[in-house]
Amino acid sequence: MLVLSQFAGTSLWFAGNAVLPDLQASLQLRDGALALLTSAVQLGFIAGTLVFAFLSLADRVSPRLLFMLCALLGAVANALVVFAAKDLYAVLLLRALTGFLLAGIYPVGMKIAASWYSAGLGKAIGYLVGALVLGTAFPHLIRAMGATLPWQQVMVAVSVLAATGGLLLYLFVPDGPYLKKGASFRIGNMLQAFRDRDFRSAAFGYFGHMWELYTLWAFTPLILTLTLPQLSPGEVSAYSFAVIAAGALGCVGGGYLSQVWGSARVAFVQLALSGLCCLLSLLVFQVDVPQLLIPFLLFWGIVVAGDSPQFSALTAKTAPPKLVGTALTIVVAIGFAITVVSIQLTGFLLSQLPLHYTLALLAVGPMLGLLGLRRLV
Repeated sequence: MLVLSQFAGTSLWFAGNAVLPDLQASLQLRDGALALLTSAVQLGFIAGTLVFAFLSLADRVSPRLLFMLCALLGAVANALVVFAAKDLYAVLLLRALTGFLLAGIYPVGMKIAASWYSAGLGKAIGYLVGALVLGTAFPHLIRAMGATLPWQQVMVAVSVLAATGGLLLYLFVPDGPYLKKGASFRIGNMLQAFRDRDFRSAAFGYFGHMWELYTLWAFTPLILTLTLPQLSPGEVSAYSFAVIAAGALGCVGGGYLSQVWGSARVAFVQLALSGLCCLLSLLVFQVDVPQLLIPFLLFWGIVVAGDSPQFSALTAKTAPPKLVGTALTIVVAIGFAITVVSIQLTGFLLSQLPLHYTLALLAVGPMLGLLGLRRLV
């Protein structure tokens, strides 16, 4: 039930991206709207993460109640794009508000999972991040299944799904037996957390991973449109769903592998493979072999997200025990700030460089991440 609710709630993340072409036409949005919409959600999530941590909301309020309220309010904010947004600024504000409320869904879902699993948490996080990946991809599937549906109906459908997930979790998932009060957030403790070499190693690996992850997800529909112009809009949405959702396989599979190899080795291998995909894009997107493109993107989708649960486990494991709340909050905030820089830079570079050169530059993140992570392998 927790996995289902996490999936439903996080479907709000890329709802605007899935209907972007129609949204652009309806509201006369400019060409750079993709990067702006995605960055608005990311910035909102960063702000929400910090505010929730400062106020210790997940400790003062039952996590399941907080999850439900954020899912319901996030559903409302998402639906208001249909009923209240008249220009780009209104859309950006509502998408930022949605991102803010997602901070009460994704991290809080992790806390609820930790309250139920004292052992096997790594595998549980694998399933939860897999649910996040599927939820992120799901609006593209809705769009593909109803390619002729008005974009407004797609947005409302996502809102209904998110609200339902929040209600189901509150009704059927009680507080777990291992629920503990988290560490209070004190930003002055940030430097102390980063003095630990193992924690720095895990954090820098995560930062390199985040440079690539959301940028690839955000630009997947555009990549498909540019490399396979024969695809219909419905087919672009279907393949976008498949590429992003493939990451769930990497998350769940990596969770099982981590029980044998350890989280650091699984994260290192998947990060290396996704970095290799960045470099291989120099070749793959120049060779006129359409049959190669979709399998390549599916494999990239698996490995680009599959290391996420393991980085979560590593940062939690290596953080100073008394500073876990502060340390994880700062790492998540920095990681998502990096995604904003990467998305904006990629959007700019695509207007200056061919697609294959731009995607190859994403390899900078995995390369630096591997350098940071090597200490733990």
